[in-house]
Amino acid sequence: MHDLVIRGGTIVDGTGAPRFLGDVAIDDGLISTVGTVTGKGREEIDATGLIVTPGFVDVHTHYDGQATWDPELAPSSWHGVTTVVMGNCGVGFAPAAPDRHEWLIAMMEGVEDIPGSALAEGLTWGWETFPEYLDILERMPRTVDVVAQVPHGAVRAYVMGDRGARNEAATPEDIAAMADIVEQGLKAGALGFSTSRTVVHRSSDGSVVPGTYAARDELVGIGQAIKRAGHGVFELASDLNPCAEEFAWMEEVSRETGMPVSYALIQSKLVKASWREQMRRTEEANARGANITAQIALRGTGILMNWRATAHPFLLRASWRAIADRPWAEQLAALKDPVFKAKLLAEPIAPPGVKLNDMMLQVFQDWHEQYTLGEQPDYEPAASQSIAALAAAEGRDPAEYAYDVMMADEGRGFIYLPMLNYVEGHLDHIAELLHHKDTVVSLADGGAHCGSICDAASTTFMLTHWVRDRTRGERVTLEHAVMRLSSHTADSYGLGDRGRIAPGMLGDLNIIDMAGLRLLKPYLAFDLPAGGKRLLQKAEGYRATIKNGQVTFRDGSPTGARPGTLVRGPRMADRHAVAAE
Repeated sequence: MHDLVIRGGTIVDGTGAPRFLGDVAIDDGLISTVGTVTGKGREEIDATGLIVTPGFVDVHTHYDGQATWDPELAPSSWHGVTTVVMGNCGVGFAPAAPDRHEWLIAMMEGVEDIPGSALAEGLTWGWETFPEYLDILERMPRTVDVVAQVPHGAVRAYVMGDRGARNEAATPEDIAAMADIVEQGLKAGALGFSTSRTVVHRSSDGSVVPGTYAARDELVGIGQAIKRAGHGVFELASDLNPCAEEFAWMEEVSRETGMPVSYALIQSKLVKASWREQMRRTEEANARGANITAQIALRGTGILMNWRATAHPFLLRASWRAIADRPWAEQLAALKDPVFKAKLLAEPIAPPGVKLNDMMLQVFQDWHEQYTLGEQPDYEPAASQSIAALAAAEGRDPAEYAYDVMMADEGRGFIYLPMLNYVEGHLDHIAELLHHKDTVVSLADGGAHCGSICDAASTTFMLTHWVRDRTRGERVTLEHAVMRLSSHTADSYGLGDRGRIAPGMLGDLNIIDMAGLRLLKPYLAFDLPAGGKRLLQKAEGYRATIKNGQVTFRDGSPTGARPGTLVRGPRMADRHAVAAE
């Protein structure tokens, strides 16, 4: 008798092969039979009319702090994700000198918009070295598996102290010490090393994160540590400025170490290199023997603006600043007052003398780039749906229109501002990138940007928008989409034991009603430690999510099963698994 049998589903096995009708049996946490299962199961699920996919692998999250106190790791786990890779962009909480705890929290708060108060209350520490951090992670059972990476910012500050925090040049001795820590972390089980080279990533005090200006000898030296460890992805976020120099050291690291380098590909007005130039340089480097992969997002990386969110168009207006620190009930009462509204709308977008950068101007006045986000969120809106266009159609001031949008549903309305990956007002470039061999689906940022971005639902967006619903251009097949969310992402981090429905693979599966699958409207919750806020988004249509053969979510609700754990080191499938009929 099998532990679990899923019967009669349409199996999309994660390899890109055509779907087929069949059964899946799971025993001892592994898939034992695929096709026709004659034996019974202790538990059986009827998947007739539903699709059965591997569990999804999300390679770009920031649950580094949350993973120490939260066994569910929502919202990623609500969207079919059964494995998360964290520690991206050079930020994390290990190694951690005892006197650097607050500093590490400030760095994560500034870079990833995770409330510092939530981190201060939620993190119990209990580690100093990176291997000790892994030991802490391993103690907690979870709904998902977690994969860790060694973050450059924490390593640099641990080795160099204030010199590292100030981005001073590293000495050969500093580089050797950092490389040792990275090597130890990888040998203890981390699957990558990450760094940030973008000036957008700043601590809460405004300083860029350690490693932003690291010289080539530091980066190559750490790359050699990855080589010595024998495995590991070198992950980075970068402004690619200057582009040629950035690709030169990435290629050098990859070719000299034989290890993959993975960078965040961004389409943005602020990034000088176009996405096509980034891909051209990737292709050329790989043709010379490198292994460089571009991480791509599935939709415009968009700020969700709301009165209680991190940002909104009226954030610096005098009237809002006068009530910004008051309780929400008092703020809402003021916002409903026509006199207050008229006064606020008549004010300058910022106080005199405040210098506004391009990003701030997008938030405060670029109404043609802002859109309403209704009950059925549209993440590929046309220009005719912008705040500017809708206001003009009604003969209204766009600022007043935006004010009213956010006042909907007792102040719970959202404005969507896709700041990245939406320069041309559509997602056609992503359609092209989804078929490129040198890209990997990434950048969902689960656990981060708590008050501004909610892209952890990207897996569901792939299935709804890109497979089923897109009307403005090319779609992708279900088989290709599932492959991109499972085996392709798993393989990019050496996780060969998951991402496919085949005997010997982990029993990580989703059972999905494709016709009923839909994303719900995002909402703000105040459920982090110390009442910290975060944007969440749920979905309908996931009939079951299964981790290691145990049903962790049924119809969107957690079952209480927590078979997930910390993944240490690369994994290979158990090819000797035998069907237990």
